Amino acid sequence: MKNIPKLLRYLSPYKSKIFLYFFTSLLSVVFALFSFTMLVPVLQVLFNGEQQSGMTGTNLVATITHYINGIAQEHNKLTALTYAVLLLILATILKNFFIYCSQLILNPLRHTVMRQLRDDLFAKTLALPIGFFTEERKGDLISRMTNDVNEVEVSVMSVIETIIREPLTILITLATMVVISPVLTLSLLLFLPLAGFVIGKVGKSLKRPSNEAQEQLGEMLSNVDETLSGMRVIKAFNAERQQQLRFRHINNTLLRIRNKISARRDAGSPMSETLGIMVVSAILWYGGYLIFSGKTTLTGPFFILFLTLFYQIINPLKALSSAFYNMQKGAAALDRIQELMSVENTITERPDAKPVKTFSSSIEFRNVGFSYGAKEILRNINLTIEKGKTVALVGASGAGKSTMADLIPRFHDVSSGSILLDGVDLREYKIYDLRKLIGMVSQEPILFNDTIANNITLGTGGATQEQIEEAARVANAHSFIQKKKEGYETIAGDRGSRLSGGERQRITIARAVLKNPPVLILDEATSSLDTESERIVQDAINQLMQNRTCIVIAHRLSTVQHADEIIVLNQGEIVERGTHQQLMAIDGTYKKLVALQQLK
Repeated sequence: MKNIPKLLRYLSPYKSKIFLYFFTSLLSVVFALFSFTMLVPVLQVLFNGEQQSGMTGTNLVATITHYINGIAQEHNKLTALTYAVLLLILATILKNFFIYCSQLILNPLRHTVMRQLRDDLFAKTLALPIGFFTEERKGDLISRMTNDVNEVEVSVMSVIETIIREPLTILITLATMVVISPVLTLSLLLFLPLAGFVIGKVGKSLKRPSNEAQEQLGEMLSNVDETLSGMRVIKAFNAERQQQLRFRHINNTLLRIRNKISARRDAGSPMSETLGIMVVSAILWYGGYLIFSGKTTLTGPFFILFLTLFYQIINPLKALSSAFYNMQKGAAALDRIQELMSVENTITERPDAKPVKTFSSSIEFRNVGFSYGAKEILRNINLTIEKGKTVALVGASGAGKSTMADLIPRFHDVSSGSILLDGVDLREYKIYDLRKLIGMVSQEPILFNDTIANNITLGTGGATQEQIEEAARVANAHSFIQKKKEGYETIAGDRGSRLSGGERQRITIARAVLKNPPVLILDEATSSLDTESERIVQDAINQLMQNRTCIVIAHRLSTVQHADEIIVLNQGEIVERGTHQQLMAIDGTYKKLVALQQLK
């Protein structure tokens, strides 16, 4: 519940609309109450002909009773009934008109707040460092951004209507009941705290299982995502039964949790109604006792009105109790959202960060160390990459090659030491400007379910069709794109599924060509391709590498023989460095790696 005020802060720019909603709700409650007050004049004047109200002072009910009584005496009871009915119809029309007005104000407001919450949540996700996503399950993150947000909209934001309208109804109705009979109203108020305590105890027990349900939904989404992504492997290893059992276990757990939540939530409305009827019965007996014993001036019609008004409080009380249950349920989802929103972004930009538009001399690793949690990945890395040179990073899997490359665009920050660009620590530059100088082509080509043209212009913007086609030509992609039925407007499919591996990789190379960065990072760009595709993509990469500073990560050592310097990493440390010929001349790690690949 502690996070609900954070959500309600989204409402602060809309104070005027909230006031209008409050005002229209107030009018709807007043006219609804007016409808019920018509019960007294009808009963007193039309059936009993009584003029006394059984109440002291001047009030609306007595005024209406006097007015209807006057009509009955001047004309007849049927005319008075006609006027009473017309007043009832008018009051009902006005009540529903103001209810409709209040909904016209509230619903767009609720939807606007939820849109802003989704925007902020997605923006926060985009701003988080890459290291965060290696620890979190993708399905759980998707669940927070979809299921949890929907739960907040249904369970928390929809409560705004209840917590404004229903308390108004209760307070105004109670005020009228006090005017009718202070003694009966006081006795009634003695029962309400007891009912509220019972309802509150049930509602409090909802939050923990609600949180478990949202986590289980995240687990289910992760399972579905992994299954769809690995369908080829699942079928190849006849693992359909295993995946089905795993999903069924998650699904059954979710079923048990949701049944528990539903059982507790559904107890709220019957419980509040039962308590309400018990109170009505007590008031009915006590009121009858006062009237029969002559200890009150309250008349029969006003006692009936009192009971009718109290019955009208029961529904708002039930709505409030349901809202309280929903609030507890939605609070669990809101806590999960706030947990993501409050994740610290370790990659921050200094307030006085410097702009950087060009790369002119070198990138220097100076005594760099990097740890992920308690695990040390890199230590004591010293390396200078001169402008225009190609440096290759080689070594066994887990040696720290990709981590070392990821430090340059600040996907991670160094744990010790510093990385300098033209003699200035990377952390002193604006992040956007720094990453604009760097292009990347990764082992797994990342394409989005959009047109080929939009995949090429990703993050660039403003490129002409001629520039897009020229970048595709450099990447050896123009010819196959033109053969597609829709050319550059062809949809790549989910993760580029409508294209072959070589085609996907060439489009990512065209993306890097169009960006035209002075620094290029190539992370195993051809390792997953067949021989023919590798040759075509390697030709495109050679074109891309011209006149650029390149950091190449490679397992296939044949692709880095011509690098200006080869850096050999082992367990996070540089163990050898030099050209291909220099490293082959010594009987070291690099030569062993070459021998393992049977490279002559």
